[in-house]
Amino acid sequence: MPFALTILISACLLFQVQPLIARAILPWFGGSAAVWTACMLFFQVFLVGGYLYAWWLARLAPRQQATIHITLLAASLLALPVLPGESWKPLTPENPTGHILLLLAATAGLPYLLLTTTNPLVQSWFARARPGASPYRLFALSNLGSLAGLILYPVAIEPWLPVRWQSAGWSAAYALYTLLAMRLAYLARTLPATTASHGALRTSAAGHLATTLTWLALPACASVLLLAFTTHITQNIAPIPFLWIVPLTLYLTSFILCFDHPRWYDRRLWLPLLAVEFGAICLTLLPAQAHPGIEVLLPLYATSLFAACMVCHGELARLKPHPGDLTRYYLMIAIGGAIGGMLVGILAPTLFNDLLELPIGMVITVIVVAGALRLDPSLPACEQAGHVGLIAPGLRRALCAACLLYACGLGSALWLVGSDRTRDTIAAMRNFYGALRVDEEGTSEMRARRLTHGTITHGKQFLDPARSRWPTTYYAADSGIGRAITAQRIRRPTISLGMVGLGAGTLATYGLTGDHIRVYEINPLVRDVATRDFSYLEESAAQISFVPGDARLSMEREPAQRFDVLAVDAFSSDSIPVHLLTAEAFATWFRHLAPEGILAVHISNRYLDLEPVLAAAAAHAGVTGRVIESDGDNARAVYGSTWVLLARTPSVLDSAALAGASRPLEPRRTVRLWTDDYSDLVSLLK
Repeated sequence: MPFALTILISACLLFQVQPLIARAILPWFGGSAAVWTACMLFFQVFLVGGYLYAWWLARLAPRQQATIHITLLAASLLALPVLPGESWKPLTPENPTGHILLLLAATAGLPYLLLTTTNPLVQSWFARARPGASPYRLFALSNLGSLAGLILYPVAIEPWLPVRWQSAGWSAAYALYTLLAMRLAYLARTLPATTASHGALRTSAAGHLATTLTWLALPACASVLLLAFTTHITQNIAPIPFLWIVPLTLYLTSFILCFDHPRWYDRRLWLPLLAVEFGAICLTLLPAQAHPGIEVLLPLYATSLFAACMVCHGELARLKPHPGDLTRYYLMIAIGGAIGGMLVGILAPTLFNDLLELPIGMVITVIVVAGALRLDPSLPACEQAGHVGLIAPGLRRALCAACLLYACGLGSALWLVGSDRTRDTIAAMRNFYGALRVDEEGTSEMRARRLTHGTITHGKQFLDPARSRWPTTYYAADSGIGRAITAQRIRRPTISLGMVGLGAGTLATYGLTGDHIRVYEINPLVRDVATRDFSYLEESAAQISFVPGDARLSMEREPAQRFDVLAVDAFSSDSIPVHLLTAEAFATWFRHLAPEGILAVHISNRYLDLEPVLAAAAAHAGVTGRVIESDGDNARAVYGSTWVLLARTPSVLDSAALAGASRPLEPRRTVRLWTDDYSDLVSLLK
């Protein structure tokens, strides 16, 4: 009972601290989906550190183990609470991955490291305390605790408790865990030393180089796909804990099933299903299917990830070693997961100019599975272990060849899809904040250049000089922001315009002589593209200044700018910047508005109904709101858009430019006010 309880609590805490800290620091880094990838990289690397520590500690004398571990457990209490202080807020918008990793190490490093040691270390003590008993059920229990922690966070914790209370509750539970772990460590000092036969291990399959490399490769593939699928989901919907947790929950569930009993992984089911799912993903990447709805993306990505993880972890479970070698086995699994995290979190943004880790990961996964099939244990051994979906020795080579042939076909299909998508691309680049692409489309006077962030157009400009200053996409003259600027220009000859998010710089076309435009942009690549590949900024008659970094953090540090119009339009692909829509954010926006200024918030979105959020914010701030919805026009490269205009002075929104084209901000439903401690996007899904 003490072994199981300690493992269960530690696993639950381990997987609650991840979304807790990521949720807390998300607003500091522009609400980017890459924050979760950086956090996952940190946790995976520290998992390796914890398993290394457990592997090393298990080889010491029992009394030494107890002394060292109890000392570190006591020292870790000094790190509580785990939330970082305000001094950790970034000052520059450069790639913040290193800053995030350092922040996490300083605030949650030691507690998290010790939590990661619990599973292998307690299993080692269990094996010594009860010789002959299998410790692998404790591994399944650990994954069950992790799954419970993940599910509890978005359901019972995040929607109801402010972040500071979440931190306090987690810290109290961690203190309880340290007492349980100290007690186990104290009792372990009297246990006999390990009796594993090292000679037997040297001759076992676990010592074989190919097997060890497979122990690394399978979890690495699962980790790459976990992070790649999560990136695609969160970048195109929202970087919120719920959408982080769904893929991670599926990932852990596959671990639980595959290590609970061999019957859960039947190759006759999971290998064909994986092939079908990967093929379906190829179809969604076709240009004609470039914008599938959330009702297609979420189920497809979820089932594809789950099938891939079941195959990777199922093959991994088939290669389990003797219990005496379990610390090395778990260490290889942790290292493999960390390798996958580094490939996605560090190497991919450096090596690729697009989100290529998903298609590449899919192809490599099939190849690695083919290699794992070659290492399949002998048929009699599999039968004794209760495995299903066995491969007769004569069919093993044919199945491996089929997997390799499928990998070639899948890779060719993905390459053709990618080539078709980038046929008209003139520039592509990527950094921490996402992937940007500049394409050209149309013919003669309708030829236009388009900026795409992820899967969403963030600006378009005609190349014909007679049309190059036309405001296009979401910023046409009859759009909400176009009408707001027109209304303010009627009141005064020159205006001050604030832009939260630059895009291609389309709004600069409204600038006239004497106007001032102040642009807040966190992604340095966006400014490079807007000045190099588009001419809106160059052709504008207004004086334009730039403020690098997250708009909210920048505006909190500077004096009031007294904007006549402040446009908040900082989407990342189709992802909602939650921290820009909270009550604290709106207090910042209104501090920088002139008394009769207009705050224009762009809420066009395929997946979420954001009007209730704006209505709650308006009621809390005591301001008037109106909604302007405009239609698209292909001849002018104009898209349909929805803008919410907010003003302290109601009469400002009653001007001729606005009154006839708008409706009151009265959504069909009400929601709780969003704050920095609370937000709920799940209930807003369309």
